[in-house]
Amino acid sequence: MTNQDRLVVCASHGPGMERDVERVQGTTFRAGLARATAMVAEFDPDYIVLFGGDHRRAFRQLVPAVAVVLSGGIMAEAGHDAAPLDIPGDIARELAEHLLGAGFDITAARDVELDHAFGQPLRDLGGAVAAYPVIPVPINCATAPLPTARRVLELGAEVGRFLDGRAERVLVIASGGLSHSPPSLEVDAYDISAEERARINAEGMPSAGKKIKPEWDREFLAALGAWDVDALAAMADSAQANAGAGANEVRTWLAAGAAGGGRGLESLVYEPVEEWIIGMAVAVTATA
Repeated sequence: MTNQDRLVVCASHGPGMERDVERVQGTTFRAGLARATAMVAEFDPDYIVLFGGDHRRAFRQLVPAVAVVLSGGIMAEAGHDAAPLDIPGDIARELAEHLLGAGFDITAARDVELDHAFGQPLRDLGGAVAAYPVIPVPINCATAPLPTARRVLELGAEVGRFLDGRAERVLVIASGGLSHSPPSLEVDAYDISAEERARINAEGMPSAGKKIKPEWDREFLAALGAWDVDALAAMADSAQANAGAGANEVRTWLAAGAAGGGRGLESLVYEPVEEWIIGMAVAVTATA
């Protein structure tokens, strides 16, 4: 592996950003995201490994701690049509087999429809869902019990070892976080209807924007920059209590950072966007 063949981008996602069709909110975050998008275009990866969560959409009754998606697509959502993903099946299967052989009891998932946790970063950073081949790696960040931060760090490091043995240029993306507490995730209900989800979110949204924790977010980004694994693990394991139910998604950032070689990630931007109910950030690193 050289500093030319792996790039890590960790980016917050949020449906509120897509509802802001006039792009008047989160202008600081959008500028930082545009910088990351330019980095991706210059890097021009052969494929992407994308660590994301699931908002109890793809996985409800059966919830894997970690999955490797072998085939699937992005569901219709937020004005976007459903779209197939270009998943390099042979490589995805090799990754799954490698992780199983290394002692990770991952789930191999087929014909899965993933939501904006995967679709949004692909559109934002690549320009389209199918701009690059992608291997989605869902990590359970929503439905207790959750994988521990230490195990997620170990998982990411093992994905990195798998990539070390390959010649392709790989973009590693983490999607999710930082502090936020979507009303539907605050409810400990694993299988609610779309109508009930919408009702819960509508009733809770007016107060959700006040639940952003900028101090927690900045502390997390500082630990990420220093790659302080003890601090990162402690913050991720206590994220829900200190930064909201949605902050559990920082597990994906830990996995991506570890897959990139366990080096510090530079924060390009941080902005708490109350209208989107999230502390929005982008952090990147090129692994030497």
